[in-house]
Amino acid sequence: MRSTASSAEFRSECRQFICDGEKTLREALEYGAEIKQVLWREGADTIELPESVEQYCAPAELVEYASPLKSGPGPVFTVAIPEQSDAERVMRAIVIENLQDPGNVGTIIRSANAFDIDAVIMVGACADLYNPKTVRASMGAIFRQRVMRMSIEELDEFTRGQCLPLFGAALSDKAADIRNAELHRSAVAIGSEGRGLSRELLDICGGELIIPMNPHSESLNAAIAASVIMWEMSR
Repeated sequence: MRSTASSAEFRSECRQFICDGEKTLREALEYGAEIKQVLWREGADTIELPESVEQYCAPAELVEYASPLKSGPGPVFTVAIPEQSDAERVMRAIVIENLQDPGNVGTIIRSANAFDIDAVIMVGACADLYNPKTVRASMGAIFRQRVMRMSIEELDEFTRGQCLPLFGAALSDKAADIRNAELHRSAVAIGSEGRGLSRELLDICGGELIIPMNPHSESLNAAIAASVIMWEMSR
C-alpha cells in the first residue's frame, strides 16, 4: 500500500490507487468503485464489504505508515483504476491543460461533479489523477465524476465528433466576456495560472473567453477560475 501511495509508476502498473477513511470507503462502495484491499486498525469497528475484498488488521502505527494522510484515521484501502470510456455523450466538459497541482485538479473534479459537468478532460502534463492529494481534494467526487485523458489532437477530434463548441479561457484582447457566451452545451479549456493555455490548444478553440474581474487583480487560481466557468456552464 505504501508504494501505491508514493509512486505514480506503481499505481499505473498495478492499476490501483489508495484512499483513507471510513467516509471515503462508504462513498466508494455507494458509487460502485472496485475495492481491492482494506487495512483496518486493530480493534476498529468494521463495515460489511463484498467477499472479493481482501481485509487485514494491523497496529495503528502500521496503518498510519501505509496511509497517504498524516495521522490518517483509517481504514486505508485500495481501489481499482477504472477504464476510460469515450462512448458516452458529452454535453458539457471542462478541459484542463498542464495543471500540475494535485489540489487544484482534485478541486476541479469536485466542482465539476457539483455543477453536473459531464466530463473533466485532462490534457498535457497535469497532476496524476490518482495522486493521494488529488483524490483527497476531490472529496469523493473521484468515484462519481467522469474524467478523461487526451492529447490536443484527440481533444480536437473528440469535440468535433461530439459537435461540441470548444472555447479557451485566455487573457487576451479578443476574449469575450464569459457572461455573454452561450456555454450550456460546450467545452471550455483552462490552463495553468502562470502560463495559461498553450498556443496549440488555443488554435483548436472556436473562441476565447475571459472572466471579468477587478483590473488590479492579475488572475484567479486555476481551480477557482474553473469553478466560475462551470457555474456559468450549468446556469
